[in-house]
Amino acid sequence: MPIARPTRSPARFATAAAALVLIPLAPLAHAETAGADTGDGRVTVTQTENARWPSGYQAEITVTNDTGAPLEDWTIEFALPEGAKVHQMWNATLEPDSGGYTATPPRWGATVPAGESYTFGYNGVFSGGETGFTECTVNGDPCQGTPEEPEYRQVGYFTQWGAADRGYPVKDLVESGQAERLTNLNYAFANLDENGRCFMTDEDGQGDAHADYGRVYGAADSVDGVADDPDQPLRGTFNQLRELKEANPGLRVSIAIGGWAWSDHFSDAALPENREAAVESCIDLYLRGNLPELNGAGGDGAAAGLFDGIDLDWEWPGTPGEPGNVIRPEDKENFTALVREFRDQLDALEKEEGREFDLTAFVPADTGAIDAGYEVDELVEEFDFMNVQGYDFSGAWAPIAGHQSNVRVPEGDPAATPRSYETVVQAYLDRGAEPEDLVMGVPFYGRGWTGVEPGPQGNGLWGDAAGAAPGVWEAGFNDYKVLKEYVGRDGFELYRDEHAGTAWLYDGTEFWNFDDPTAIAQKAAWAREAGLAGVMTWSLDGDDEQGSLVRAFDEELNGRG
Repeated sequence: MPIARPTRSPARFATAAAALVLIPLAPLAHAETAGADTGDGRVTVTQTENARWPSGYQAEITVTNDTGAPLEDWTIEFALPEGAKVHQMWNATLEPDSGGYTATPPRWGATVPAGESYTFGYNGVFSGGETGFTECTVNGDPCQGTPEEPEYRQVGYFTQWGAADRGYPVKDLVESGQAERLTNLNYAFANLDENGRCFMTDEDGQGDAHADYGRVYGAADSVDGVADDPDQPLRGTFNQLRELKEANPGLRVSIAIGGWAWSDHFSDAALPENREAAVESCIDLYLRGNLPELNGAGGDGAAAGLFDGIDLDWEWPGTPGEPGNVIRPEDKENFTALVREFRDQLDALEKEEGREFDLTAFVPADTGAIDAGYEVDELVEEFDFMNVQGYDFSGAWAPIAGHQSNVRVPEGDPAATPRSYETVVQAYLDRGAEPEDLVMGVPFYGRGWTGVEPGPQGNGLWGDAAGAAPGVWEAGFNDYKVLKEYVGRDGFELYRDEHAGTAWLYDGTEFWNFDDPTAIAQKAAWAREAGLAGVMTWSLDGDDEQGSLVRAFDEELNGRG
């Protein structure tokens, strides 16, 4: 189902005509056409080589205004192939720089009326070969305009601890191909203090400001290949995310607040006396980018423009999550009021800054938690979309091995109230959501048991288990990139339930329910057929080096391999 998309910079493109300065492309010979969306229509730019001699050439550049209003001003930034240079330009002002050239209207002006064109040109020198643009932007947008954007939201969570603990820096999003296939990235997590206010710290278990914006990245680990200056105010993952956005202008990055470990004080934030200040603190810290000065970094506006929204991950209003969470009977109503406060303040910030900000949430798969904490019919009016938990339906806490993320209820499921994507989504629809309000979560990890009996089918499914299987990071848990290496070795056999849309591994003792590219594609296909807005994943660092799982849902939803 097509989604209503917020106004944003164009997504990354890749064609032979033109490109952002960050993405060199092969030149065109003799003529090329490019364009930029202006909001009301398109501005196109055509370069035509109309003469050539042994040491030089002549070219014309035409700006065509296909919008509905006069184009009062324009800026074209372009680069030429190695060996080609502009010698003399007429009817435009030219400024060379180390990366190429900037052309702007001449001093007498050159307004382009709606539906009309303006032509200027230059004599160039060259050593033979091509003369077409290798890079080009029009008024800061890609010269060829906005490509067809993904039809579905494709959301990924990137963890704060991923770089230091798992060796998964932001650069891996680029090298794996994940970044160019995502529409939204949620950075997990921000913490709340006893008054429900967002804060930064390096106190163990409370925050990691050093990882967020203090760590100095060397050139080899940096998205843009340039080392951080130790004195720059924004370093760490935040600066890497900024570089990632520069390379992928269509990607929207949100700060995720809470999560399993840091939902302790969400109930405090939602109290009537705390709401306004709590929301203001989060917007000031992350959206205005006013970071406290820690580790020699930070300061007012240090992270301004980095985040495009806020993702609320209260796990869970009105019900226990991690031990120690504050819980109140009025959490359900207070959460709705807190969400409205976020939306109101974000609306005011949009008017102030002239750009849109997203408000999203991670919501549970358990109907008891839904009813205890969520006024679904009211919340969908405030959120841009909600990411629905599509995993942890079962795990080593259960006495028998089963499915943790199944699309449909499998035949023979012994649970008293079986869960599946179908049952969870229907719970939200029954409570006032529409399919387009929902993005379905898929796991990039598996759940495992050990001491598992063969069970009724002889393949471990529904077999009695002794406990959690050993995992790399925690018992009963392994990333996909780990589990894929189990296939075909050490006695493990791969099984599938095509109807349930799930897979598992069993060696007679250990049982792992997990999602490989085939299972992820099945889940994405179901989300499309159900009319949902897209797919979300926890978490991106569980994928392999090729980004196989992200590629699987991108290909299924958008036809891109």
